Amino acid sequence: MDFFQYFSNNYSQILEYTVEHVQLVGLAIIVSILIGVPLGVYLTTNEYLAESVLQIFSIIMTIPSIALFGVMIPILSTIGQGIGFLPAFIALVLYSQLPIIRNTYTGINEVDPNIRDAAKGLGMTTLQRLIKVEIPNAMPLIMAGVRTATVLNIGVGAIAAYIGAGGLGSLINQGISRSNTTMVLVGAVVVSILAIVVDQLLRYFEKRFTPKGI
Repeated sequence: MDFFQYFSNNYSQILEYTVEHVQLVGLAIIVSILIGVPLGVYLTTNEYLAESVLQIFSIIMTIPSIALFGVMIPILSTIGQGIGFLPAFIALVLYSQLPIIRNTYTGINEVDPNIRDAAKGLGMTTLQRLIKVEIPNAMPLIMAGVRTATVLNIGVGAIAAYIGAGGLGSLINQGISRSNTTMVLVGAVVVSILAIVVDQLLRYFEKRFTPKGI
């Protein structure tokens, strides 16, 4: 059975796996942004803590995903969640933190001091400067971190199928176990297309929400 024939005959199942994949990665990225952006902003006020936090998440990034899943299985098994959605979700959130925190931290730190001084001269409070000046100016770099984390998680999310998290990795996993190269190819191609589409979508939002002139 060739690629296009398999895709045509199993379109509904592939769509179901794609929706599962998007849900897993999407929720993980939303939570990662809610954690990573505020943490990255806070770290700009504490250089010593910033170095330690970035080193910790750099180490986490070097841990192979299968190994991280393996570590979490016995830990989460104590609450009956050793396999499935939860360990995959936690792993994706952990993998997302470095690019989001680092880019937020770097973006805020690299805001032109003259712009900050102008905001102070206008009587803005620290919070007003952050919301109205610093974050908008750092937005391209912050969004670049989000895009990197999202594309990374789409790939890692495929491996999460090995612990029962579902998604497009299920096609690849089933194809390998059945020695069916067509299934493996379909799964890999759809994961790649999803990554490209999501990256371009985030690029659009980056341009849409970045103030003109930045």
